[in-house]
Amino acid sequence: MTFIIIKLHLNNLIMEEGKQLESFEAKIAAGHKIEPKDWMPEAYRKQLIRMMSQHAHSEIVGMLPEGNWITRAPSLRRKAILLAKVQDEAGHGLYLYSAVETLGVDRTELLHQLHTGKAKYSSIFNYPTLTWADIGAIGWLVDGAAIMNQTALARGSYGPYSRAMVRICKEESFHNRQGYEIMMTLAKGTSEQKQMAQDALNRWWWPSIMMLGPSDDQSPNSDQLMRWKVKMESNDAIRERFIDRTIPQAEFIGLTIPDKDMKFDEKTGHYSHGKINWDEFFDVIKGNGPCNAKRLKDRNDADKNGRWVRDAAIAYAEKQLKEKQAS
Repeated sequence: MTFIIIKLHLNNLIMEEGKQLESFEAKIAAGHKIEPKDWMPEAYRKQLIRMMSQHAHSEIVGMLPEGNWITRAPSLRRKAILLAKVQDEAGHGLYLYSAVETLGVDRTELLHQLHTGKAKYSSIFNYPTLTWADIGAIGWLVDGAAIMNQTALARGSYGPYSRAMVRICKEESFHNRQGYEIMMTLAKGTSEQKQMAQDALNRWWWPSIMMLGPSDDQSPNSDQLMRWKVKMESNDAIRERFIDRTIPQAEFIGLTIPDKDMKFDEKTGHYSHGKINWDEFFDVIKGNGPCNAKRLKDRNDADKNGRWVRDAAIAYAEKQLKEKQAS
């Protein structure tokens, strides 16, 4: 009798979850947002945590290669712009960590995963910034590719994530224009300056199109993620749009895309590109890129050196709370 009761209870739970899943998918199909208190499948929640935390990590790790040039910017104007950009990226990280926390995850745990190397961040930030032109290339190419992806995420199904994307995309648009303006200035300058811009383009082009990720046919979860609108477009579709937009920009300022196989296809209306070195991409993801170890060390050092500030802020807040309760 006890076994029968347990079996009936399990069957009822399965039926109830089936109804919840059906309602959940109908809501997404109708274009409605999923909010933190709504029912959601555990797979949906886990994928969101993975995607949003990686995005948050990428924003704060992305501050490191550009922060390296704040003291060496070629003018006060350039310094002020770069300071504003790095500050924006810190803000993006905070928005995104807050969005992840709506799914029941503590940001302390997220940061621990980053600092111990358990969590991933965008592969692109494991490359060095060797010259001032690299700051232009990052804004033009890296932020340009990110915008292509993030404007799609702004239409995603999870409310806190999509709303964070609206503001982030507006600020990334500024970053993208700042980078392109640097590259344009260098390309129209002396021969040495133009060569500096071309060298930066040569080094950042392939990592930038790789950062959008491998084809979705290599991911077993893509169909489900697209159906649930966690992902809005395939990686290849986003990459194609990025390439189509960026090549004319390079031509306009007289720079050459470092891909001898790239050409415009009259039939498709898109550019075709050469073979992408995915071995390099996955090697960087595994922690073997030029700057993986340095980025991780710098983040751990920043966490350690800033601990006294966090401790002081917590102590002050606790003191204020006690005084309020006592009054």
